[in-house]
Amino acid sequence: MVTRELPGAATSELSLFDRPEGGERALLVHLDTERSGVADALDELHALAESAGAEVIDSFVSRRTSPDPRYYIGSGKVEELAALVAAGDADLVLVNHALSPSQERNLEQQLGCRVLDRTGLILDIFAQRARTHEGKLQVELAQLRHMATRLVRGWSHLERQKGGIGQRGPGETQLEMDRRMLGVRIKQLEKRLARVRQQREQGRQSRRKQEVPTVSLVGYTNAGKSTLFNRLTEASVYADDRLFATLDTTLRRVHVASGDTVILADTVGFIRELPHQLVAAFRSTLEEATESQLLLHVIDAGEDNREASITEVESVLESIGAAEIPRIRVYNKVDRTSREPGVSVDPETGITDVWVSAHDGRGMDLLLSAIADSVAAERVRGRICLDPAQGRLRSRFFDLGEVLGEDWTESGELVLEVELRRRDLDRLYEKEGLTAPLQAV
Repeated sequence: MVTRELPGAATSELSLFDRPEGGERALLVHLDTERSGVADALDELHALAESAGAEVIDSFVSRRTSPDPRYYIGSGKVEELAALVAAGDADLVLVNHALSPSQERNLEQQLGCRVLDRTGLILDIFAQRARTHEGKLQVELAQLRHMATRLVRGWSHLERQKGGIGQRGPGETQLEMDRRMLGVRIKQLEKRLARVRQQREQGRQSRRKQEVPTVSLVGYTNAGKSTLFNRLTEASVYADDRLFATLDTTLRRVHVASGDTVILADTVGFIRELPHQLVAAFRSTLEEATESQLLLHVIDAGEDNREASITEVESVLESIGAAEIPRIRVYNKVDRTSREPGVSVDPETGITDVWVSAHDGRGMDLLLSAIADSVAAERVRGRICLDPAQGRLRSRFFDLGEVLGEDWTESGELVLEVELRRRDLDRLYEKEGLTAPLQAV
């Protein structure tokens, strides 16, 4: 299921790890340090394993107050786990936690089979799901960054030195060579993704000039974002009832209830303990959410543990700088509950929650109306006076593509008529030194 070879490696001599081969028969391992939520944690790990294509044969739970520094689950539990692996003829052990390189190596030596932690499992799923050029670059970068942390002394072949004619000294060890090759490839990928990020920013600037707001779907994986996206846009984005069915961001135009047009963006799903390598690698994709005028936080209305999922999504949004963006909670899959489609309204902020079913289309009219109201309330229009020395601020307004007209007063002040997102205006006041008030037209 998972391979560990350096990009471009032509022979097995360049493989990173002298480790047991992977397979499809998997045994799940979870360490319970809080004595709560074990069933939910194992259910999610089981879903991740199946999404990766593994055949789950059994599960194993260890209880400790804190992880063991050598084996994570404790030396005594390792013996029990080894017997379970042998009895079930398991090819792979999936640990529902992030393991250190030494813990992963020690477990493999004791169990005699491949060990993969939660981060490695999610990276494997992402590698299978990536379809676009950008998505493949992002996943490869995340894999290599994770792989770099696995280069520890302990696999015998890493100590071999490579010398020869024309090289000074005894040469470099395999470990040093692997690190150097990884570093070169990581730099190449970062440069290529920087170009992709620049292209995305050009696209966003074009949409700003056309005054087309962006609305992004965010939420926990398998909450029904892609199904909802297809229902609203009449697109045919791949959707399936499994974790991380789609990774690549898709943009489509949607006509909302007011007759206006918005760009709807379907983004990658979040999950508990989302590997930081993925957050960093998918930076350009996640920026679609951070640059949106509105977020639709899609929630599985029938999920028993949905509050924990909501908290996790909010945490990720805060980490990527999207915590202050206006949002509407969209409770999807009401067809699986007794709840009817509807809305919840706050007297001050307007619609806060919408209950819909992307499966049968109920509540879509309510959601489109809520989007129209929120996007309209997000934009402000007026006139603003700038001093002749504030040329930078004038350029910033034009960069945002929101200048409707400009004129000069007899005293030499520049008057701009602008229409822009309230969030962009707030940023100009906060970060660009804008002090003049916006006057209503």
